[in-house]
Amino acid sequence: MKGTATKMSIMLASTLLATGCADKNQKENVIEKPEITVENGMLTPEVLESFGRISEMTPSPAGKQIAFCLTYESIEENKGNSEIYIMETESKELKRLTTTAGSENSLQWIDGGERLAFLAPEGKDKKPQICSIKPDGSDRKVHSDVEAGVECFVFSPDSKRVVYGSTVKPFDKDSVLFDGLDKTTGRVVNDLMYKHWDEWVTEIPHPFVADIENGKVANAKDIMEGEPFECPVRPFGGAESFAWSPDGKSLVYCAKRQKGMEYSFSTNSDLYLYDIEKGETVKNLTEGNEGYDTDPQYSPDGKSLAWLSMATPKYESDKKRLMVMDCATGEKRDLTEGWDYWPEEMKWGTDGKEIYFNAYYEGTEPTFKINVATCAIDTIAGGMWDYNGVTPTEGGKVYAMRHNMLQPNEIVEITNTPCNAEAENCTELTEVNKELLAQLAEVKVEKRMVATTDGKQMTCWLILPPGFDENKKYPSILYCQGGPQQAVSQFWSYRWNFRIMAANGYVIIAPNRRGVPGFGEEWNRQISGDYGGQNMKDYLAAADYLLEQPYIDPKGMSAIGASYGGFSVYWLAGHHDNRFAALIAHAGIFNLEAQYLETEEMFFADFDLGGPYWDKSNAIAQKTYATSPHRFVENWTAPILVTVGELDYRILASQGMMAFNAAKMRGLEAEMVVFPDENHWVLKPQNAILWQRAFFQFLDKYCKHGE
Repeated sequence: MKGTATKMSIMLASTLLATGCADKNQKENVIEKPEITVENGMLTPEVLESFGRISEMTPSPAGKQIAFCLTYESIEENKGNSEIYIMETESKELKRLTTTAGSENSLQWIDGGERLAFLAPEGKDKKPQICSIKPDGSDRKVHSDVEAGVECFVFSPDSKRVVYGSTVKPFDKDSVLFDGLDKTTGRVVNDLMYKHWDEWVTEIPHPFVADIENGKVANAKDIMEGEPFECPVRPFGGAESFAWSPDGKSLVYCAKRQKGMEYSFSTNSDLYLYDIEKGETVKNLTEGNEGYDTDPQYSPDGKSLAWLSMATPKYESDKKRLMVMDCATGEKRDLTEGWDYWPEEMKWGTDGKEIYFNAYYEGTEPTFKINVATCAIDTIAGGMWDYNGVTPTEGGKVYAMRHNMLQPNEIVEITNTPCNAEAENCTELTEVNKELLAQLAEVKVEKRMVATTDGKQMTCWLILPPGFDENKKYPSILYCQGGPQQAVSQFWSYRWNFRIMAANGYVIIAPNRRGVPGFGEEWNRQISGDYGGQNMKDYLAAADYLLEQPYIDPKGMSAIGASYGGFSVYWLAGHHDNRFAALIAHAGIFNLEAQYLETEEMFFADFDLGGPYWDKSNAIAQKTYATSPHRFVENWTAPILVTVGELDYRILASQGMMAFNAAKMRGLEAEMVVFPDENHWVLKPQNAILWQRAFFQFLDKYCKHGE
C-alpha cells in the first residue's frame, strides 16, 4: 500500500544520473528534472509543468524488471524530453538507461528480455529509428535507417523480424501540374479526407515487414505496396495495430482500406492476416463488420486472437466489444456481450485463460480480468483511481499505472485477486512526484450524486480547495467535458487540472452528464443526435446543485470546457438565466452547420449531428442544428474567454473567432487567446503557462469579489 517502507522514491539526483548510459555529445542539452520552489503550498502553472510524467510502463517477460519512460519539461527551452528507466521489481532499485537530448519512446522487450527496444532520433536528419539497449544501460545499438523514419514497431517473438510503420508518398500527385515548381507550397485537393486533426495528408502510413540481419533492419517489404490506404490508421494508430503469431509465421494488422469521401464517412477498419512465408495478405478476419476493429492480440499459444470491435458504422464512440476468435475454426465470440461497460485496452494473461483490461466504471477506471471460457468478470483494482497500461507477467503478477485528480501517473503492482470497486488492491512502486506533492496544500475530492431533470441519479465529482471552510463563500466552476463521449473519471490533466483550480480558491463540480462512458450503453449513446438536449439539462442540474450549497457564492460561478465542452459553454451562454458570472471555451463548436462541413472525419459529424443540415426531411438533424449556439447569441450576457489553436483541424480556430466576434458585437466583456502553433490541445510548455495565467486572470476578475 501507499507509504510502505519497501518503496523507492524516484529521485533524479546526480548520483542517479551517473548510473545510466549517456550520449556525451548531447548531454549539455538534456532536459532534466526542473528545480522548483513551492511557495505557501500553492500549485502554480509553473509547478504544474514541473511534474514528472511516467508513461509506457513495460514489465519484462518474467516480470523481474519494469521499463518506463519519464518525461520532464523545460519552460525555458519550451519543450519536453523523455528518458528510459528500469526498476527491479523485487528490490525497487532504479536505474536510468538513457541521458540524451532526443526523447526515447515506444518501449518493447526483445531477445527474451535480454534487450529493450525503443525509438529515438538518429542520423543526420534525426528521424525516429529503432534502437535497443541492454537492461544495464550498455551496448546501445541503432537497428534501422529508414529514410522517412519509423513511427511504431513490433518485433516478432523470436526477435528475428520486425514490423514497423513508416510513411510513403501519395500516389496521385499530378507531375505535369507541379513540373518545375519544387518550391510551391500549394496543394491540389480533389477529394475528402485531406487532413487529420493537425496535419495535411501529404504522406500515408504503411506497414513494412523486415528481417533483422547482424543487428540491422534488412529486406524491408511494404506489405501494402501500391495501396493508397492507411496502416496504422490515422490519427492515433500505432504499434497496437500489429500482432505477431507466437510462431512468427503470421502477422495480423489493422488497416482502413478506404480513401477520400468513402474514408471520411466510415469507421470501418478491419484486421488482416498476413502470411510471412507467402509474403501476402491472405484474409480479412473481420469482413462484414462495418465499425472499428482494432488492437489485435494473439493468445500465448497462438490458438486464439482477441481484439476490440465496434458494431455501429460511423459511431466512433460505440461500445467496444472484447472479441475472441478461434484461429482454427474462425468462430468468433463477444466475451463482453452481457456487460454494459467496455474495455479501453487489454492484455492476455500469460496462461491464456484470462484477459486483463481497464474500463470506465461509474466515474473511475478500474482494472478487470475476464475468464475467456466462462466470460466471468472480476474487478482486481479499484478505488478513486484511473488505471492504465495493465500488463500481466509470469507468476501471476500484474502491473499497471494509475493516476487521479490529485496526482499524475505512478506504477503499481496489482494484487491480482478479486475485489470490490472501492478497493485499491495494489501497492505503489514509484514515487516520482512524492517530494513535489508533499509541498502542495491538501485538496479534497468527493463523489456526489445529483438528481437530473428526468429522474436519474448523476455521478458528479466535487473538488474542494485547500483549507476548505463550509462557513465561507467560494467562487465555483462547472466543468463541461469534451468528447462528447469522454469519461469524467479520475483523470489527471495538464490543461484542465482540477487541483490547480482548487488551489486558486475555486470549488469545482465535474458532472458525468449524458453521453459519457462508464454508466452503460444507453447513457453513453443518448447524446448522439441530441446536442443541446438532455445533457445540457444535466449540466444545469449540476450547476443548480452547487448553487444550493451554503458555501457557494451565487454571483461567482463560471462554466468552462474544451471541444464539445467548449460547445457546451457556448450553448450555456445563451441559456443559463444568469447562473454564470464568466465563461471559458477552448476549441469549442460555435456554429454546428459550419462544423459539419469544416471537420475532417465526416463520420463523426454525420453520426453525432444526425446528418447534413440541408436535409430538411431529417428530423434528428434539424433538431440538432436548431440548438446550435450561434443561434442564441442574442441571449448572451456573461463575459467570455475564448482560446483556440490555429493548427486545430478537428474544430477550426474560426469557430472560436466567430464566438469572440459575436460577444464583442454584443457589447460583452470578451477576450481571446490564439496559439498559431497549437492544435486541438495546448502542448508547448510556455503556451501552457500562458493559457493557465489567462484562465485564472479572467476567472478571478469576474468570479472573485472583494479580493
